[in-house]
Amino acid sequence: MIAIVDIAGKQIKVEENGEYYVPLMKAEPETDLEFDKVLLVADQSGTKVGAPYVSDVKVKAKALENVKDDKILVLHKKRRKGYQKLNGHRQSLTKIQVTKIG
Repeated sequence: MIAIVDIAGKQIKVEENGEYYVPLMKAEPETDLEFDKVLLVADQSGTKVGAPYVSDVKVKAKALENVKDDKILVLHKKRRKGYQKLNGHRQSLTKIQVTKIG
């Protein structure tokens, strides 16, 4: 069974027992989470598409840890002016494990 879930403004395709990185959530590790903004659910019997969300379907997950993504470098440059500036940042993420869809 798969589902497409809206988590913090991002649409993520999830399966049961899968581990995913989502934008930072205010949840301690080993905390149970529940997402009710399910856009699509598909299994052997068929596919349900929401308008905008599928009613009576929730995705349950467990927060595993809060981590930081790889560093992204951003270069600002103006040609022929001798101006260069290098900035970087690391996005904060939460690793979750989907336990149940339904």
